[in-house]
Amino acid sequence: MNRLLKLPRLATSAFSTTTKQMKNKVPDHQKLFQADNGLPVHIKGGTTDVLLYRLTMSITLAGTGYCLFWILCACQPEGK
Repeated sequence: MNRLLKLPRLATSAFSTTTKQMKNKVPDHQKLFQADNGLPVHIKGGTTDVLLYRLTMSITLAGTGYCLFWILCACQPEGK
C-alpha cells in the first residue's frame, strides 16, 4: 500500500525534469506560420516542407496513374 501512495510523486518527479529543460518552441512556430508572406501554409516551413510536399504529390500522382492504368487494363476484353 505504501508503494501505491508514492507512485504519483514518482511519476511527477520523473516527468518534471525533462519538461523544465525543454524550450517552448510554439511561439516561434506561430510567428513563422502566421507571417503574411504569400506562401501557402504547407510550404512555410522551408526547404524540407517543399521537398516533402513535392514527394507526396509525386507519389500521389504516380499512384493515381497506376490505378487508372489497371482500371483500363481490366476494362479491355480478354484476347483469345
